[in-house]
Parts: sequence; structure tokens; C-alpha cells
Amino acid sequence: MVAVLLHILFIPVAICVPRQQKSEHETFKDKFFTRCERFNEANCPKIWEAFQQAYVSRDHCEVPAEAYDALIAAAPFTPPCNRMIFWSSTKDVAHDFTEKKDCFVTLEDTLLGEVLDGLTWCGKEGTKETFTSGCPGRKACVTNPVRSFWDRVSAAYADMACGEVTVMLNGSKPTPFYPQSTFGRIEVKRLDATRVKTLNVVLVTQENKVANCKQASLKDLQMELDKGIKYNCKEVLQSQINACSSDPTAPCGSCW
Repeated sequence: MVAVLLHILFIPVAICVPRQQKSEHETFKDKFFTRCERFNEANCPKIWEAFQQAYVSRDHCEVPAEAYDALIAAAPFTPPCNRMIFWSSTKDVAHDFTEKKDCFVTLEDTLLGEVLDGLTWCGKEGTKETFTSGCPGRKACVTNPVRSFWDRVSAAYADMACGEVTVMLNGSKPTPFYPQSTFGRIEVKRLDATRVKTLNVVLVTQENKVANCKQASLKDLQMELDKGIKYNCKEVLQSQINACSSDPTAPCGSCW
């Protein structure tokens, strides 16, 4: 009788664990598809398959940026010339602005950027599962799935930059242009003078600390630019950007 009772008690445990793991994995996939399907013309199943190929069955510290080449091919960027905006240490300001004003497009406003913004994922050798916990942080290893993804799509987005390009930099930082940021390491180096005419720097400042466009790191930025790309810089209060983005009657050109 005791053996029977023990057998009955253990049955729910055996069933419950795999269901819980499956639900976790489905949640990530569901979120991926929910975001992807906001883009009406996207082939989401094809994009999902290309995405998984980059990291499934791989050690989570051995996923190089080029592993996402097939994903870029499955969901290529369509460059909105004169409307592309990059950011460095100004993510919240930039995204608040593009959400309220249809003036510029950040990487995170594109299909791949929006689908995976804020998410964590990785694979493991010997399994085709997608995991959302136990994944390495950015400092644990350089070639982890998340960092490699953002490095690859950042490069692809910058490769498509055309016309006048804008970047929001943080004027409250000692070095608004930081060479080890994604913009410094990857994006600015990919701006091609045959496609890009001008780089406009919006130096986002605060009321109590107005940064200067002559700051030393910005001179380094100018030196990094491909020859032939014009450079402009303007100091703009964050309060001005916020007020302008919240005013539906304000034209885009008046925000800085």
C-alpha cells in the first residue's frame, strides 16, 4: 500500500517539470512571433528558423557575429535615407523621441531590432532548445549570442546608412563619443562616404551641465569619419527634445 501511494505521489512531479520548462521556451518564441507579426510583410517562421540557426546546439560562448548572417538575409534592412538615427548612452531619449515623432528610425524600430530588444537567449551543446536563463552576461564572454547579435545587426544597419545621418550622444558623460561603445566600435566605422553625406551629432545636455561640441572625444569622432562625410554638432537640452516630441504640432526640424 505504501509503495502504491509513493508511486502516485511521484507522478505529478514527473509530469510537472517538463511542462514548466516547455512553457518557458514557448514564452520566448511567442514573444518573438508576437513582435514579428507587427510587421505585416514579414515571413516570421522563416525569420525564426534563421534566428535559431545562429545559436542552437552551440556553446553559449562560441557564437560569433557572422553566425547571424542568414538572419540578416532573411530580414534585410530597408534604409530610410535621411531618417536613420543612432544613439550612445541615450537609448531612452532616442526611443521616446522616435515613438512620439515619426521623424527618425533607430535600429530598435526595425523588425530585427524591435523583435529582440531587451530579450536574452542562448543555446547549449547537445540540445536544440532555446534558453532564456543561465545564459552568459556580456562580460562573461565576448562571443555570446546576445552581444554577437547586436554587433551584427548594428553593422548591417550602419552599412545601409544613407543621406544625412543623426546620432544622439550623451553630453553628461566625460566622453560623449566612447570608442568602445557600439557606435564607436562598429557603427561609425561603417558609415560610407559614397552613401552618407552628413553626420549630425545631437549632444543631449541637461539644464545644470551644458556640454560643449568642442569636447575632445568629439574631435576623435570626426577623425573616425570616412573622408567626404560632413560633420555637424549641436548642443540640445533634453527638456527641449522631450517638449518637442510631445508637441504634435511641432515640426521635426524644430526639435534641435
